Amino acid sequence: MTLTVYGIPNCDTVKKARAWLQDQGVVYTFHDYKKQGVPLPQLDAWLQALGWEVLLNRKGTTWRKLDAEQQAAVTDADSARALMLAQPSVIKRPVVEYRGGVLVGFDPEAWGRALA
Repeated sequence: MTLTVYGIPNCDTVKKARAWLQDQGVVYTFHDYKKQGVPLPQLDAWLQALGWEVLLNRKGTTWRKLDAEQQAAVTDADSARALMLAQPSVIKRPVVEYRGGVLVGFDPEAWGRALA
């Protein structure tokens, strides 16, 4: 099974996820937000499938560095999308596209079930 992992290479969660995929022998392509940007068609598909609340990482450093006014301005899919395009690090990581759907964040048990 071939899949695509979207994220930032120096993110600890992305590192764990990539190591897990390698250990499982899963072939994947890595898409680096920092170098390649956020692919607009994928972002729109993720927002449609999962909702903006799932994709927005409110626990990360990027979110915490936003001032209260910027945080308060994120109230719907359009405002979240604009923020995600401007600051890709605010997207919860990793996002994985595979034949059966999309996974967000790293949960080895859930990944094992989904990718089996």
